[in-house]
Amino acid sequence: MEGIEHTTVRANGINIHLAEKGQGPIILLLHGFPEFWYSWRHQIHALASLGYRAVAPDLRGYGDSDAPADVNSYTYFHVVGDLIGVLDAIGADKVFVVGHDWGAMIGWNLCLFRPDRVKALVNLSVSYSPRNAMNKPLQTFRALYGDDHYICRFQEPGAIETEFAEIGIDKVLKYILTSLPAGPLYLPKGKALRDQLGIPISLPSWLSEEELDYYVTKYENTGFTGGLNYYRNLDLYVAFKIIFIGYHNVFFMSESCCP
Repeated sequence: MEGIEHTTVRANGINIHLAEKGQGPIILLLHGFPEFWYSWRHQIHALASLGYRAVAPDLRGYGDSDAPADVNSYTYFHVVGDLIGVLDAIGADKVFVVGHDWGAMIGWNLCLFRPDRVKALVNLSVSYSPRNAMNKPLQTFRALYGDDHYICRFQEPGAIETEFAEIGIDKVLKYILTSLPAGPLYLPKGKALRDQLGIPISLPSWLSEEELDYYVTKYENTGFTGGLNYYRNLDLYVAFKIIFIGYHNVFFMSESCCP
């Protein structure tokens, strides 16, 4: 998009792509799945116009950032380490952070691990939940929703990627970005999304065909594995119980809340 600068920095041993615009206090924008920096395109322009420097990285495994092959290279420790490396590379001491979906979970952990680098946190769609020593996240999801729940179905490396490829990247992204159900998402093995995709999907006013094509082009190049590897590390995030809630909820964390 016009006026947005693109750079690549070396951080935590990998290459991280950044999209940014503006001058002033830095706002770090962290995307979710299946997204990348482009999901913040409108906010980047708006924040820059208000006197901020908006910086949106492609998280590891997404977009034009590196995607390590090791499935275990996608823990909070890796991704928070990436962000600290990004802040060092762009000369940022403390920043405002805005996270959505997985970006929200990463934002919570950035505050927990490195509160010295965060001025304030604003998160969308995922609330903070303290550690539950009695249950691992994946065990909890299976108990609540069964093996067909999307998080459970994402666990087997290569399986859901194969199904998505058979359906078509364009159809998968169109459904996930615009038409997810209000309740739990189920992806029965061997027929993931097929029932849902039998119904024609009209794009909403906020997503044009051209914009959808940009998403599709990126995922045709990178595939979904990098993003799915975050889900495959859920049980390594033993310090937290993950709760996913509606996209309409917004959570604020001031500087004084960071431990």
